[in-house]
Amino acid sequence: MRIRTTAFSIAGLLLASIAPVTSVQAQNAKTIAGGFDVGPGGFPKNFNPLVATGGYTWLSTYFEPLVIYNAGLTEIEGDLAKDYKISDDQLSYTFNLVNETWHDGKPFTSKDVKFTLELAKNKASGSLFAARLADIASVDAPDDHTAVVKLSKPNGSFLSILSQLMILPEHALATLSPESLATSTWWSTTPVGTGPFKFKRYVSDQYVELAADDDYRGGKPKIDVLINRYFESPAAAVAALRAGEIQFTYVEPDDAASFKSDSNFKVIEGASYVVNYIGLNQKVDLFRDIRVRQAIMYAIDRNAIIDSLYGGAAKPANCGYVAPHLVPEGLEPYAYDPAKAKALLTEAGWDKINGDKPITLLTYYGSPQAANVMAAIQSMLAEVGINVVPRVVDTPTYNGIVYKQGTPDWNGFPMVYAGLQNGPNPASLNPGLNKSQIPPAGFNTMRIEFDDLSTALDTALGQTDPAKIDQSWQEVCKVMNKDLPWATLWVANRYGVASNKLRDFVWTPAPGGGPYAAHPERWDIQ
Repeated sequence: MRIRTTAFSIAGLLLASIAPVTSVQAQNAKTIAGGFDVGPGGFPKNFNPLVATGGYTWLSTYFEPLVIYNAGLTEIEGDLAKDYKISDDQLSYTFNLVNETWHDGKPFTSKDVKFTLELAKNKASGSLFAARLADIASVDAPDDHTAVVKLSKPNGSFLSILSQLMILPEHALATLSPESLATSTWWSTTPVGTGPFKFKRYVSDQYVELAADDDYRGGKPKIDVLINRYFESPAAAVAALRAGEIQFTYVEPDDAASFKSDSNFKVIEGASYVVNYIGLNQKVDLFRDIRVRQAIMYAIDRNAIIDSLYGGAAKPANCGYVAPHLVPEGLEPYAYDPAKAKALLTEAGWDKINGDKPITLLTYYGSPQAANVMAAIQSMLAEVGINVVPRVVDTPTYNGIVYKQGTPDWNGFPMVYAGLQNGPNPASLNPGLNKSQIPPAGFNTMRIEFDDLSTALDTALGQTDPAKIDQSWQEVCKVMNKDLPWATLWVANRYGVASNKLRDFVWTPAPGGGPYAAHPERWDIQ
């Protein structure tokens, strides 16, 4: 989405309410400030791209991957790799690299690519990419501008995985042990990337400031300063947007509607590519009977929630995605049927399994809309005899609970209300569902170990015949729909609002905030 607007002079006054003017923020400096980590596509106060599950809209302004999706999320194109070639057997990827320097002036070379891939594959670094990169057999750097990656088996999602892996500087990180990286202050104090903006400073819990890289290969950025403001809630970000303190933020659907009639702003709307689901922890006894999982689906009136709480801006999901070419015919729709839900629970012996004992429903979604959704789900489940108690925590706390090393407290998250991206490449679901992806390897926090599902996922991942890829993912959808590892709910639209004073500003409602080719060097404000 590209926004072209009329002229506007901002000067240094924009930042007066949040920070003193620095040498970079000279009086005539062009500045864009935004709530880039607000909402479900953000990851506030995370600076380490190896552990990021979101926040790529911001991280990709100063870090860059080898390849990246275009802004429409339809094709993968080169980024730090100007082009690439895949061997006929789908096992060898040759990347021809761009001429670029790191922000500290050191040259970017194939050694950095080799270093990053090997680091990201190393579980000791805390990398969430470790299992997804397990198919890498070797990484070679035959010369400074060529990197060759060889796989042990074909992986149809490999380029999509690389699109989220930010390349890191070997010269700056090689002396640090992988184990120390997760807690290193380097990420939030002196990181160097190759993107159009350089890291300037982080003011704890307030904002991050970047400065233009005048030597960027895509051309000198049109603005001098880029600011990422932190907010306690989307409502606070909306207030700052209306006050002119920032020029962009994610907004909730209700707020988006209020901006549509305001000529000072542009509302950006699109599919979130994230399936919201109720995760059912397989390490507790409550949900092992398929009839209990089916009852939960039948008990929730998804269409009523979509109509009343999402204003119709969502689609029911009967597997892990809703893209038409990936969803086969004949799926069980799990239409709202509380009587059937009660009957299934009776058959399963729910009174003996749990009865009316309270069950924690954990979530990191803290918006008013999410609270209303959770309340509706709580009421609907109570109607059939399942007593859930919502618990809302911030993202770091949530991650600490579900990703805890060793043996987590399973009773701390028997159920979760969460989301996981379902596109643009459906392979992104694999880390949340495959039995090989149980933490710390991946995002399978519900500890799902369903053999049929893992087999279907492995088959789809290994399918390289273009004529059969969609069919393979349809089979994954069928298995999800039948076995219900999650109680899948819907895929909602996502909204951003940008000031019409911005020019050539690109934001896409992408899963995890992207990354995608937003070209921040072209962003301008007048």
